[in-house]
Amino acid sequence: MASIRWWKLQGNIWTQNQYRIKKKVLALTNVYWIEDWNGTVLGFSKQKMLKIKEDIRIWSDDSMGKELFRIQQENIGNDWGTFAIIDSDTGTVVGKLRRSYASNFVHDEYHLLDANGQQFGRVAEETSRGLVRKFVPFGGLVPEQVCVEINGQKICQIKQQFKVVGDTWEVDCSQMPVYLDRRVLLASMLMMGMVERQKK
Repeated sequence: MASIRWWKLQGNIWTQNQYRIKKKVLALTNVYWIEDWNGTVLGFSKQKMLKIKEDIRIWSDDSMGKELFRIQQENIGNDWGTFAIIDSDTGTVVGKLRRSYASNFVHDEYHLLDANGQQFGRVAEETSRGLVRKFVPFGGLVPEQVCVEINGQKICQIKQQFKVVGDTWEVDCSQMPVYLDRRVLLASMLMMGMVERQKK
């Protein structure tokens, strides 16, 4: 019965309208929780150290007993990397991300791709805040605002709550198309947290 209940839950957690991503800073690495709006933990991820390619695993909780999905880099060098989002049970690629060159110079930005690598949208930090966060001393303390575009249309904004230590992002998916797997969007936020923060 526990297995049946888990499969019912797993079928629903990536179709919700609202999520929260929380980051906590530890001594050697960073950890992230994905929650629903009520604070129920849906996923957990722990940053790996000393990696050649990004290989980010998202588990059901911090016991890391059940892997839900993973983000795997397809080529070496995250300055121009493409990252596949893979369902851990089936091995199916549910979408991809490609890091934009704008992430080096202007603001954090990732292109949203379908499983075949065709771009359909982007997730981009607000430009003025991005410049401050990248180039102004202590700019990383400025709360981040991220816009999500699908086929050129702005459909939602992801807002970071101010915290001196750690981060919390609120993700509203209520205006997103039902066909878009939320794991692609959540993966982009995890990538911005784990990869882009290291460059600031």
